[in-house]
Amino acid sequence: MNVQIRAKGVTLNDNTRAHIESAIEAFKKFQLDITSVHVNVVAEKKGVSIEFDIHIAHANPVVINQTDDVLDAAIDLAIDRANKALRRLHTKVIDKQAVSVKDLEVLDAE
Repeated sequence: MNVQIRAKGVTLNDNTRAHIESAIEAFKKFQLDITSVHVNVVAEKKGVSIEFDIHIAHANPVVINQTDDVLDAAIDLAIDRANKALRRLHTKVIDKQAVSVKDLEVLDAE
């Protein structure tokens, strides 16, 4: 998995960068084939904007934008939203692979 973290107008200390990297590593628990994650942190007039651009093989990319006054709050909210989006995508993939009820009825009849 390719990870890029970019900051514009904001200095990211080591703790903040480590927090973002650990959250990205936690995305692996959804067992999706994540090819790359791009994180952009941009200072704006009214706070800080965070963008997670998560590229998944054989699926559309997941893009999360979050703006807040405080950097840590924006990062935590963006991570929560990314987890929710990846969990939903994981559920869709698992449901498509599941056996339908009609198939189970046919197997029981045989």
